[in-house]
Amino acid sequence: MHEIADNIRLLGPTVLVIWTVTVASVIIWPQKYRNSILLMIALMVTLIFLSGFFADQRGYFLMACFLLIALGLFLVPIVLIINGIQLIRKESLSLSHLLSIGLGVIVAIGEIATVAYVFYLAGNRSWEITDRLVLALAMTVFYFSALILSFVIYSLFLTAMPRIMNFDYIIIHGCALKADGSLTRLLQNRVDKAIEVYNKCPDKPVIIASGGQGADEKVSEAQAMRDYLLLKGIPYEKIIMEDQSTTTRENLLHCRKIIEEKGQSGRIALVSSNYHVYRCLRLARDIGLRCTGIGAPVALYYWPTALIREFIAIFVTRSFLIWSMLGYLLFISPLLLTLLTG
Repeated sequence: MHEIADNIRLLGPTVLVIWTVTVASVIIWPQKYRNSILLMIALMVTLIFLSGFFADQRGYFLMACFLLIALGLFLVPIVLIINGIQLIRKESLSLSHLLSIGLGVIVAIGEIATVAYVFYLAGNRSWEITDRLVLALAMTVFYFSALILSFVIYSLFLTAMPRIMNFDYIIIHGCALKADGSLTRLLQNRVDKAIEVYNKCPDKPVIIASGGQGADEKVSEAQAMRDYLLLKGIPYEKIIMEDQSTTTRENLLHCRKIIEEKGQSGRIALVSSNYHVYRCLRLARDIGLRCTGIGAPVALYYWPTALIREFIAIFVTRSFLIWSMLGYLLFISPLLLTLLTG
C-alpha cells in the first residue's frame, strides 16, 4: 500500500498535468498535429502510472502492455491488406482503393526487416554497412508508421471529445452523389449528423449545405442536401445553399463569405465524415475560420483507406512535411552518424 501511495503522490500530479495540457490543447487548437504527439505521450505516461498499482508485478504489467502493443503493430499490415481487398470487392478497383494494400505491404516489410535484423545483429559482433542500411529502412518504416498511428488515434480522440451543442451555424461538407442525384450513404450520414446537432441546439442554428455540381451529377450536392433536410423537417429558412465550391477549401471560403455577408458571427460547427474532420479544421484555421469539428460515422471497411488518403493530403502540405522530415532526421540521426563515421 505504501508503494501505491508513493506512486500516486509522485506520478499522479505529472499524469494530471499532461492530460490537462493535452485536453486544453485539443479544445483550443484542435487542428494542431502536435496534439497527436501529446496524446501519445499522455497514454504512455498513464501506462507507467498504472503499473505502480501492481507493486511487485509492475514489470509483468508493463511487459504485457508492450506485448499487446507489439501484437497490435504486427496485426496492422494484415488488417490493412484484408481491408483493401474488402474495399475493392465492395466498391471497385482503383488506385486509391489500393492504398490500404500498398501500405500494408510496406509496413509488413519494415516490421519483418526490424525483427530479422534485431535477432541477426544480436548474434553478430560485426555490423556491416548493409546491416545498417537495412536497419535504416526498418526505422524509416517504423517512424512513418508511428506518424500514421498517432494521426489515427488523434482522429478518433477528436471525434469522441464531448462538446457543448450550441451553435449559430452548421456547415455540412458535400461529397459525390448517386447517379440519380440522391445522397450516397456517406453524404447521408453527414447530413443526419448535422440534423442531430441541429436538434440538440437550444437556439436553432442555420445549416449551410456546401457542395457544387460535378460534371456527372444531375444537381449540386448543396441542392440534394437541402432537399433531404426539408424532407427531414428542417425549416426552409434555416437552410442556406452554397453550391459553387468544388473542394473542401472552397467549401470553407464560400461559407465564410456567406456568414460575413449576413453581418453575423458566432459559433460554427463543421460536419463531415469522421476521417475528414481533422483536415477540415486545418483548412479552416488557414482561412481564419474558427470552428468545432463534428464527425459523422462511415462504413468500417471504408474508414482505413479514407483515413490514409487524409493523412497523405495533410503530409504533403509544406509545414507538415518540413516538421515531419526534421523529426525523422532527429529520430534516425544516431544511425546516420554510425553510417557516416563507420
